[in-house]
Amino acid sequence: MKAASDRKKKGQEGFIFIISGPSGSGKTTLARLLLKQRNAFRGRLVKSVSLTTRRPRSAEKPGRDYFFVGREEFLRLRRDKKVLEWTKYLEYYYGTPKEFVESCLDKGKYLLMCLDHKGAMRVKKAYPRRSVSVFLRPPSLQVLERRIRGRCSSTSEEEIRKRMLKAKREMRLCGRYDHCVVNGDLEHALKDLKKIIGNSVTRAKGEV
Repeated sequence: MKAASDRKKKGQEGFIFIISGPSGSGKTTLARLLLKQRNAFRGRLVKSVSLTTRRPRSAEKPGRDYFFVGREEFLRLRRDKKVLEWTKYLEYYYGTPKEFVESCLDKGKYLLMCLDHKGAMRVKKAYPRRSVSVFLRPPSLQVLERRIRGRCSSTSEEEIRKRMLKAKREMRLCGRYDHCVVNGDLEHALKDLKKIIGNSVTRAKGEV
């Protein structure tokens, strides 16, 4: 407790940065670029590691890529309110473990999360003073559709239609976020995100 208290006094309290946006907005790519430049944040920027009930893939490492758990354990953790937000994709569960988040915050880390709208709002509600949310949007729906088509040539027209409808719904929710960044150019979007992180940390220090 004393170490955490000392960090607060020095303005080194942990913080959460949430990136959300429709499929094809570039949130995963930009998060990866931010993490490559973690030295710009004195090594304190780290990736949030999610829980999942699916099996590890060949190149994945437990604790680095995901925390791999069984279905029953995931449901138990969720029931015990130890999962901050969760979703189900196909037959697998994914979620953000509260214990991991609390540990990172206590260590003074800047935790980077890529979440859907529902997850972003849940984390924002849980940590209103220790988080900042960013909605990443494409410059136009035409650009977004082109990106979605370019990601996988085997995507069916019906799937593209569903993704575009979902994207339109999500883009109407942009005002619920602290910031909105248009990703028309990766370099400019990355610069905007770094500025938001820097300003947020500076403000948080002033409130300590």
